[in-house]
Amino acid sequence: MRTFLEFEKPVADLQGKVQELRAMAEKGDAVAVGDEISRLEAKAGQALAEIYAKLTPWQKTQVARHPDRPHFVEYAKRLITDFTPLAGDRKFAEDQAIIAGFGRFRGRPVAVMGQEKGHDTETRLRHNFGMARPEGYRKAVRIMELAERFSLPVIALVDTAGAYPGIDAEERGQAEAIARSTEAALGLGTPNVSLIIGEGGSGGAIAIATANRVLMMEHSIYSVISPEGAASILWRDGSRAQDAATNMKITAQDLFRFGVIDEVVAEPMGGAHRDPEAAIDAAGNAIEHALASFEGQSEADIKRQRREKFLAIGRSL
Repeated sequence: MRTFLEFEKPVADLQGKVQELRAMAEKGDAVAVGDEISRLEAKAGQALAEIYAKLTPWQKTQVARHPDRPHFVEYAKRLITDFTPLAGDRKFAEDQAIIAGFGRFRGRPVAVMGQEKGHDTETRLRHNFGMARPEGYRKAVRIMELAERFSLPVIALVDTAGAYPGIDAEERGQAEAIARSTEAALGLGTPNVSLIIGEGGSGGAIAIATANRVLMMEHSIYSVISPEGAASILWRDGSRAQDAATNMKITAQDLFRFGVIDEVVAEPMGGAHRDPEAAIDAAGNAIEHALASFEGQSEADIKRQRREKFLAIGRSL
């Protein structure tokens, strides 16, 4: 059963009527309902298009967090062949909040990593809702170092509310691990491309999102803190998350305008959760195009481009 967000209620009502008519037709309680079903479906499609044409930043936040939105495992399954995950940071433990390994992206050998939130209670607990501990970021560093050793491009799929803020994570050097991962991403001698597929929250996202090309799915968000957290700090009122989302400029469209990201990847009408395969294919095309732009470039050129990209942020504002 499809999960509808609060602002999608007009669409939910129309599609509910369609389901009722279909059920009646199957039972033989109604005749000649085909035209009415077609009319309602067209009306629902129009309503959906109108709603998604003017989403507020808070509504985009809700779409980015939609429980049916495709996560890392779905992207990897469709885009990466021969995927071989690596486990552990060789210092303390394995962290399943970040999945990382090697495989082939459309025939090209690559290193892949990203946060996995999980899709049900069991997997969400296993992956800690995509919130990594230091071990996850040290594993990311390990993957990036191997990628550079074997001259492999790196693809990072970002989807996290932020790094795990627990006491155990802080005791084992959470901030240092995030900084080391960010440093490794900045210093790579091979091209790296990051794609925010849902939430890009704070340093937990930046640790793997720092790349030559930073892409965002159309209805994803990327911010230094969650809207709820910002509202609690600025106004001491978490219920003002909608105001915070608007003022923080966290949408893909705003961040592209400011030069923080390089490309907005279009999603199917109604969000990636309505047609995951089409959304993932569009993401794959964008990643392929981004990687192709670095063909023939030297290690020095790749590092220079990345450095200049981040130094230029904010200069023209």
